Amino acid sequence: MEKVKAAILEGLNEEQKLAVQCTDGPVLIIGGAGSGKTRVLTSRLAYMLAGGVAPESVLVLTFTKKAASEMKERIAAMVGPRTARKVVMGTFHSVFVRFL
Repeated sequence: MEKVKAAILEGLNEEQKLAVQCTDGPVLIIGGAGSGKTRVLTSRLAYMLAGGVAPESVLVLTFTKKAASEMKERIAAMVGPRTARKVVMGTFHSVFVRFL
């Protein structure tokens, strides 16, 4: 498991690593376009899943379809498609339509 976590942290700068490794409670990620926000969020989710968090207990919401599909692909690449499918992930609208 530690090898998986180390692989997830590869290529991140120190601030990004801190955000990814902070798994107790919420974290606010703010940055400009191209600053790595999506990478930090997907890495954080993968890190949490590698640490034993149940994928069924995770809800990931985005504003755009593009961001949602990109995140789904990145998560699947990091933790495998089988685990990634169990995470509830999508746009605010698509997820709430499923709830209704």
